[in-house]
Amino acid sequence: MSRLPDRLRDWLQAQAPAINDGRADDEALLPALAAGGLIGAGVPKEQGGAGGDVRDAVEAIAAVAEHSLAAAFVFWGHRAFIEYLLQSPNDALRARLLPSLLDGCHGGATGLSNAMKFLCGIESLQIEARRIPEGRQLDGQLPWVTNLRKSGFTFAAAVSDADGGPPFIVALDSARKGVERSADLDLIAMRGSNTAAIRIHAVRIDDGDVITPDARAWLPRVRPSFLGMQCGMSIGLARAALAAAQARCNSSRSVIQDALDDVSGTLQQLTTALLSGLADGIYVADAASLFHIRIALAEQVQRAVQLELQASGGRAYLVDPLFGFARRLQESAFVPVITPSVTQLQGELQRQAAACARAA
Repeated sequence: MSRLPDRLRDWLQAQAPAINDGRADDEALLPALAAGGLIGAGVPKEQGGAGGDVRDAVEAIAAVAEHSLAAAFVFWGHRAFIEYLLQSPNDALRARLLPSLLDGCHGGATGLSNAMKFLCGIESLQIEARRIPEGRQLDGQLPWVTNLRKSGFTFAAAVSDADGGPPFIVALDSARKGVERSADLDLIAMRGSNTAAIRIHAVRIDDGDVITPDARAWLPRVRPSFLGMQCGMSIGLARAALAAAQARCNSSRSVIQDALDDVSGTLQQLTTALLSGLADGIYVADAASLFHIRIALAEQVQRAVQLELQASGGRAYLVDPLFGFARRLQESAFVPVITPSVTQLQGELQRQAAACARAA
């Protein structure tokens, strides 16, 4: 379990209500995470990181989520984009972008939620490339991307090739002509996450912008990190709710102790299985097992938050930002809909099961 530096922990705890409702300085979060040594977790030392592997990134995201899911959501998007660069064959692109991402000066955003759904056959790619005399031109849109810092960001996007080539992944900077960011989406919570839509109109690219030229071969290799780090958000939020419930579980509410122990034990088992599978690399070939863990962790979040409500009693229904329950309740409602959503993953598992049944 990752432990935050005291200064960062206290800052996140104090800023969590403002990050959730959009009152916080949204430029301050990434530098704070970088100063606390978190952004480099799982990034090789020779690339400027702290060393370790993706499991360290999962635990770092979980540690942040214990204090603010909105902050962890931003962290996940930023760190996922870094992971794409680490797994890219484009050495020059990685060398150019990585330093400003690791120190939190520039935002990185994963626009690959659409691509992950495309990989599962859930939806088509929303950006298309076509050949022009000067190279290639992109057109399309991404309706929901996080960590689009107003001071500047670079995002990943999956692109279909109108000329018949394989789909590929690009990195585009917000300053690029033809890239337009919408106003922040009007979310019910997580409002400090710089979540907006992106429109791409006649954006010209060359090979230097390409993270990988073959998305179909590359996405299955990066998906375990994408979903594994996403699971860190659920782990951290569930831990926070369980800790709050345990602290408020006085003698009159000790009847829920068995339930607390059960959720805590299940959460630990799922976390261990997640980290073990990431270490062994099994989720590249066995994505279904990772889908099951992601779904089960979302369920534990809901159970943990409801136990916090039961342990807190009527106080949980009072407006008290420092108490934290109302924020965690809002955060828990977001967990099932993070792309790919629980419903989408369940649908994919059903399709896989049906395909296996037909083959048998």
